[in-house]
Amino acid sequence: MRSLAIETATEACSVALFEGDQLLAHDHRVLGRGHAERLVPMIEALPEKGRADRILVSLGPGSFTGVRIGIATARALGFAWQAEVFGYPTLDLVAAMAQNGYPGRSITVCMNGGHGEWFVQNFGADGASIGAVQSLTPAEASQFADGELVAGSRAQELSDLNNGALVSLSLLPDARECLGLSPSSLTDNLSPIYGRGPDAKLPTP
Repeated sequence: MRSLAIETATEACSVALFEGDQLLAHDHRVLGRGHAERLVPMIEALPEKGRADRILVSLGPGSFTGVRIGIATARALGFAWQAEVFGYPTLDLVAAMAQNGYPGRSITVCMNGGHGEWFVQNFGADGASIGAVQSLTPAEASQFADGELVAGSRAQELSDLNNGALVSLSLLPDARECLGLSPSSLTDNLSPIYGRGPDAKLPTP
């Protein structure tokens, strides 16, 4: 089975094409912004324009725009190619990447959030998430962190808040690592994971 992985939830934009367990090609760029303009050309540059039997796409949390672009592209390609489309939580991928280098260790994933907050989630030594992702202030994240090591774009800052007591791995999600995800991380429900409430609020009646 050929699989296409799409990761657009953070400042990194990446795609990867697999034949079974073999990585055929990939592209990983730290863009900050501009995912909408870069994603489709990155896919088209893959062998056979990235055509696959299965598509894996990040559901977030992360950039609202990036998450929506990734899901919309995966849906469109899935329809055009008659391919299965599955989503996965972004923080699950970062945890899997960290455990690839530190197997059997519990992990706290800490990523950029919004309005000065960080997205934080704890994962057990077996790789399973412990509770839902949280959007927390740095001080709250310091109290929430429960892993033996911390991974993600805010890993070093979180470790510093804990006086360097946590081993930190500065990581951005990378599509080429998607085959390391647990099957339990995959879902056919392609609803975005926002990780926090909307900024806009309805007026009080």
